[in-house]
Amino acid sequence: MNHRGGLALIQSTWLSWMQHRSFFFLLAFGWMIPPLIYLFVWATAAGGGTAAGLTRGEFTAYYLVLILVNQLTYAQTNWTVGDIIRSGDLNRLLLYPMSPLYNTLATELAGKVVYMTFVIPVTGGLALLLRPDLHPSLTDVLAFVPALLFAWALRFLWGYWLALLAFWVTRADSLLAVQDALIFLLAGQVAPTTILPGLIRFAAVILPFRYMVGFPVEVLTGQLDRADLIAGFAAQIGWLVIAFVLYQVMWRRGVRRYTAIGG
Repeated sequence: MNHRGGLALIQSTWLSWMQHRSFFFLLAFGWMIPPLIYLFVWATAAGGGTAAGLTRGEFTAYYLVLILVNQLTYAQTNWTVGDIIRSGDLNRLLLYPMSPLYNTLATELAGKVVYMTFVIPVTGGLALLLRPDLHPSLTDVLAFVPALLFAWALRFLWGYWLALLAFWVTRADSLLAVQDALIFLLAGQVAPTTILPGLIRFAAVILPFRYMVGFPVEVLTGQLDRADLIAGFAAQIGWLVIAFVLYQVMWRRGVRRYTAIGG
């Protein structure tokens, strides 16, 4: 693993993306629309009282935090992995003096910097306008940081090993689309996980998707007690280990059978 070369690649990719930042700002804005829609739906449902135990201000706080967390954890570069394998561009990456994973990570991290230059000011403006009821404790803030990092790593690695199925199938994009649909349903975007109906909430707690987005949001907004917090971190770490093992297996077996002309 050539970490020095990887850092240089991240820096050069970020500079390249900044030249086309208006395009990526439009993408970031598009990703903000669904959470904003559900913010206004639930805030309207709460009105001057509560809906499912949450006030209008609490729903506002939840969805504004969700916008930031979703942008920070979304692994858009996993959608390009299959194209790289099918087109033969992986040939070039295999010749680099670093793991091809760095190429995806470079684009991923550079994209986060570009997107946040747009998302943070917009979300801050919405917070001033909508006045969310957000009063996290020091414990919530301290727990939020590792929860967010684990969420990004899990979402990235889970999508990456799915994308590596392109070694065996023509298109693995459909599986990434299914993953995004499950994240939308089970990771707290339609509604906070704590107010989902019984069976759906059980699926959200058991499956990995909540821990990619919803869990860090619940941590910062103070929706979890100590037991739920510990269980959530245990689930994040457990699913992260599983995702890493799947990535290792898929990569090693995939490269052994990989053949391509061009690239």
